[in-house]
Amino acid sequence: NATVVLEFRLLGFSSNPCCQILLFTLFLVIYILTILGNMIIISVVTLEPRLHSPMYKFLKNLSFLEVCYTTAIVPKMLANLLAQRKTISFSGCMAQLYYFVSLGATECYLLSVMAYDRFLAVCEPLHYGVVMTAESYTCLSVGSWVTGVFTGFLPCLMVSRLHFCRYNLIDHFFCDISPLLKLSCSDTTVTEAVIFILSLLVLSSCFLLTLVSYLLIILNILKIPSASGKRVTFSTCSSHLMVVTIYYGTMISMYVRPTYNLSSELNKAVSVLYTVVTPLLNPVIYSLRNKAFKKAL
Repeated sequence: NATVVLEFRLLGFSSNPCCQILLFTLFLVIYILTILGNMIIISVVTLEPRLHSPMYKFLKNLSFLEVCYTTAIVPKMLANLLAQRKTISFSGCMAQLYYFVSLGATECYLLSVMAYDRFLAVCEPLHYGVVMTAESYTCLSVGSWVTGVFTGFLPCLMVSRLHFCRYNLIDHFFCDISPLLKLSCSDTTVTEAVIFILSLLVLSSCFLLTLVSYLLIILNILKIPSASGKRVTFSTCSSHLMVVTIYYGTMISMYVRPTYNLSSELNKAVSVLYTVVTPLLNPVIYSLRNKAFKKAL
């Protein structure tokens, strides 16, 4: 009774043509702004010698990651908003799933490393130059990317080995884990358990490390005697923490669950936050509010 599925149909957001055009315009503007914002960061950090410190190099890494991350999802979503037949091949679907998981995991590791870098700079300024050397930066950056690449293998492999029957409609705008598990006619108990444990380990550990780093920074800020210095530093850290909380909060709500039973509409709405909105916010929060970066720009 099982057949080999060669392609999936992505239902996307709405079947209303006017609504689809409106969404296409909105997401296209956000995508262009995201690419431009992150490419500006990469260019400025590369060309300006004063920004060749670990903090800005990590930021350049994050910007490059955001370009890759949003490009793995948004262009196909935009194409499907205008297409009559919203399809994606089975291999294309698995490739998109792999890039989404691996780049998402890499972002978690990079955000944790960046929070640790800020902790050292604010709380241990005298030791910062000794601890965060060029070698340390390279190890942490390469480690984040390599670990992220390997993190994506297991979920993608397990999902690709599931059986999919005749029904091939994915009620989502990209190939995500939850709708694929719902679509499979195999027993997904083991796959769900493995993905739940992996998500719990990666997301919870990275979020905890990031949160602890920023909490220690905030406690250190409270000791600053200057009211203006305290206000500026606290404003910067609170905005960083806000974006990090949005990213981790939405990801944890989606993947650190024993079962995948969110409604499809809520699933899509939450997914938009970490696939479309967060890549747009990161360059604004991390760079365009930074005085040294604006001066270099």
